[in-house]
Amino acid sequence: MLTTEKNERLTRVGPGTPMGELLRRYWHPVAGVDALAREPVVPVRLLGQDWVLYRDLQGRYGLVDRRCAHRGADLSYGFVEREGLRCNYHGWRYDARGRCAEQPFDDVAAPQARFRDRVAIGAGRVEAKAGLLWAYVGPDPAPLLPDWEPFGWKNGFVQAVFAEVPCNWLQAQENSIDPVHFEWMHANWGRRLRGRQDGYAPKHLKLDFEEFEHGFVYKRISEDTDERHPLWTVGRVCLYPNGFFLGDHFEWRVPIDDLNTLSVTWSFIRVPREAEPYVQQAIPTWKAPIKDPATGRWITSHVINQDIVAWVGQGPIADRTRERLGVSDRGIAMLRRRLLDDMDAVAAGRDPKGLIRDPAHNAAVTLPSDSREFFLHGLPMADYQRHPKWNKLLNHFIFHAGQPPEVKRQYEAATGVALLPEDVVDL
Repeated sequence: MLTTEKNERLTRVGPGTPMGELLRRYWHPVAGVDALAREPVVPVRLLGQDWVLYRDLQGRYGLVDRRCAHRGADLSYGFVEREGLRCNYHGWRYDARGRCAEQPFDDVAAPQARFRDRVAIGAGRVEAKAGLLWAYVGPDPAPLLPDWEPFGWKNGFVQAVFAEVPCNWLQAQENSIDPVHFEWMHANWGRRLRGRQDGYAPKHLKLDFEEFEHGFVYKRISEDTDERHPLWTVGRVCLYPNGFFLGDHFEWRVPIDDLNTLSVTWSFIRVPREAEPYVQQAIPTWKAPIKDPATGRWITSHVINQDIVAWVGQGPIADRTRERLGVSDRGIAMLRRRLLDDMDAVAAGRDPKGLIRDPAHNAAVTLPSDSREFFLHGLPMADYQRHPKWNKLLNHFIFHAGQPPEVKRQYEAATGVALLPEDVVDL
């Protein structure tokens, strides 16, 4: 269990809070590249602050405070120009650094005053990578946006899914270093959701947790595996500070504010060799539902929907003063200690864990993956369909409910496989 003070330090993310200052040292995915192609001005709430994300007429991105410096008008209703974003109220225009570049009336009425040179609003940085738009709202110099190796994998269909979840980011991230939940939430509960009342999934027998440069690795042995299995020899990655890498996909838990989290899933599905070479022209992104509108209950049919049930079930902010951690929670304790230490490091002016500043160390950065060879080299269709794990990813989109028909159509055209309906995913 934690003290109330430590729980507050770990969960509060607004400006000036210790965790807010720590998380502002990292890049966060906030939208899809395709979303800004459809609508060039989008409101974004990140780390307890309101921003406007935009793409100007030259195709350059910006992230600025949502309120105009003039009289507080909402810039999410502004419009883009060749350079920057213009307020729809009195026409003040801001560049990507938040500087006021134009004040139409003042520039005419009192040009010698150059009032605009003394006006600016807050601004972050934006970069596009892997179909996502990433925001950095911390101090200069900004670290490099990590170039994870899967972002450059070839012959795969990529899609990214966004879901707004009404709970604090940390209880979602702690899910990333909790291997036993797979046995119960996804396997055993999944069986019950499919109507099966018999049997249980293989039990976990042994766990291990290791820290490395970019986070933590958890390893596990269950009744149907042994120490030669990749889940023990390689493991899976709790990506620091707020991500998860499972070999075939990434998940990020982006703090909107103290009480809400943007869940972002980036999925790579290797096409069968018969469909190679495959070059994806654009990465589709979409927003996933988390509640059943007919019942008002949380959706439980897909993997991350099931996770969300656990996250929100702990309350808006989990009360860690009342918890009782067991042996399987050693990784959660390691994550919390690292976060607490890094809040102290930032307060002392040092870099926290995992930042990349050297471009020579930011080219196709590899992470531990139990299936890297498969994603690099693929399989023929017949072998793919026979594989006990990969055939599930090939035939079903298992992560989120609500995949749009157009994304389904694109996937089927890329792979040559018709996605099969499934009421509750079977892992």
